[in-house]
Amino acid sequence: MVVGGLLPVGGLLLDAVTGALGANPVQRALLQTGQLALALLILSLACTPLRLLTGWTWPARVRKALGLLAFVYAALHFLIYLFDHAFTPGVVLEDVLKRPFVTVGFAALVLLVPLALTSTRDAVRRMGFARWQRLHQLVYVAVGLGVLHYWWGVKKDHTAPLIAALVVAALFAVRLLRQRRARARS
Repeated sequence: MVVGGLLPVGGLLLDAVTGALGANPVQRALLQTGQLALALLILSLACTPLRLLTGWTWPARVRKALGLLAFVYAALHFLIYLFDHAFTPGVVLEDVLKRPFVTVGFAALVLLVPLALTSTRDAVRRMGFARWQRLHQLVYVAVGLGVLHYWWGVKKDHTAPLIAALVVAALFAVRLLRQRRARARS
């Protein structure tokens, strides 16, 4: 799964080497890695609702890999952004503080870092499941910020960010309905 999840990086590198990234290669690479990061994050969040609605067990087995791939693409997205800003900390900090869509994107990445670092069984054991689970609820904030980053980053056609927002809202709705039903039963 991880190899398949990294194939777009190979395609991006091939396009870069062959000059097929278009007139603005950095913008294309930023857009592609950002969209992949958000799509993979949404797919990782879809695993639990899919399991709840279908009874299938396989989504739980791929959720961590999808989440880690989302982090890899978000980190690559940020590295390309840093490259575009000549790896100059002052310029990057000024941009993060000045442009709201960069601020929320950066905040989403910062929230994903502890989730990626604590994605191991050993981290769950050390933290205890309840604390680990509370920490990993930051993913909901991160995906919301990611959608907002995407929305604000698009200049004209907001169709794709709107679809992402609607999918995230539907996934949240499934979880909320499940929680309400569980509370009503108890």
